[in-house]
Amino acid sequence: MTIRARRHRHRETAELNITAFMNLMVILVPFLLITAVFSRVAVLELNLPGESSSTTEQDEARLNLEIVVRVDQLEVGDRRTGRLKSFPVERGGYDYAALTAFLTELKTRYPDVTRAAVLLEPDVNYDTIVQVMDAVRLTAVKDGKDIVLAELFPDISIGDAPAGGDAR
Repeated sequence: MTIRARRHRHRETAELNITAFMNLMVILVPFLLITAVFSRVAVLELNLPGESSSTTEQDEARLNLEIVVRVDQLEVGDRRTGRLKSFPVERGGYDYAALTAFLTELKTRYPDVTRAAVLLEPDVNYDTIVQVMDAVRLTAVKDGKDIVLAELFPDISIGDAPAGGDAR
């Protein structure tokens, strides 16, 4: 009995060696903080197209821009007058550059208009929607030696495309 009692009395408590863990934290924490600064989420606010009950003469003279995204073409039109131009799909892709060029021409004719409705067929994929919205919102403009982004129609509403191949 005395031998067992002596063994328990002379046992020393073990120390935790956390040096390796502290070294890991010293490296990991600054790395995570630095990379968190570079990750950014872009949010684009969209509006649903609404029906306006009262129209004034000024509203009637304005452009009510609609971009209809179909599986086989892009259609640009005015809600009142109908289709202005269409861009068929060529070589498996939409012609976003031509769409932006045409919208730039429209912007020079209607500089005060900022609204556009993007109307989509059900089978249009997400990447196409994003590309069309980017083409409608911004264009690259040369400013001397620099290229800057200029706004075209930044207030975008989204909705369902009308059935069939006709624009309104």
